Amino acid sequence: MFSRPFPGAAAGPSAMAMAIPALLCALLAAPPASAQSLFPGSADSRRTALLPTPAGEGGQPRSASLFTGTGAGSLFAPLPAPAITARPTDPAILPGTGAEDRLRHLIAEAEAGRAGYDAVNHGARIKPPRRPSTMTIGEIYDWIAATPGQPHAIGRYQFIPATLRRLIRAQGLDPGAVFSPALQDRLADQLLAEAGLGSFQRGEMTRRTFMKRLARIWAGLPLPSGKSYYQGVAGNKATMSWARFEAAMAQIFPG
Repeated sequence: MFSRPFPGAAAGPSAMAMAIPALLCALLAAPPASAQSLFPGSADSRRTALLPTPAGEGGQPRSASLFTGTGAGSLFAPLPAPAITARPTDPAILPGTGAEDRLRHLIAEAEAGRAGYDAVNHGARIKPPRRPSTMTIGEIYDWIAATPGQPHAIGRYQFIPATLRRLIRAQGLDPGAVFSPALQDRLADQLLAEAGLGSFQRGEMTRRTFMKRLARIWAGLPLPSGKSYYQGVAGNKATMSWARFEAAMAQIFPG
């Protein structure tokens, strides 16, 4: 049994089949219009890449970017400039506010320089295994015993072994105590007392006499001659002039 064609159906190609090629030709021939774009704008804006474009003259980008710092049209605000943190001054060379602090600073200037609390005599061929200010007294004693035949002056005030042991015993300190900045200052204060700091501050001793006494304890400080009390002994010499020493002491202890 055969079906019959619908009424009015034409023989040969249908009208729809003939219309499709004509429609395609018309679309291809039509010029693009900016109103038809998903991103309206000028032809230049349609060519803008999603990634940053190469920089133009002066290193400035030629178009806006999605990324920070590549143009005024960035979607993100520029990151703030990194803060410049000034390197703190080495606390080992900063004078304190009190007279005793400033006196210790002056002594440290002559004895230890910038190495401060971690200073080791430059003549020591074998240095301590760690920074002296982090070692215990016992560990320092062990270093001294293990390295005979070399200088062992150590710390901000360049304590020699005999003096260090005497001060530790006098203060009843345990070998486990850390040779910290606070402990070094404490030991130096004992030497200052032995030099007559109290008598000097009470007016019972002249500044010049007190200075000479300090020079007999610390080899880096000068006598009026400009030389160290221990000049030439184990390479010792004064590291500042008498004029400098005297002027500094007059500032610390005026009157």
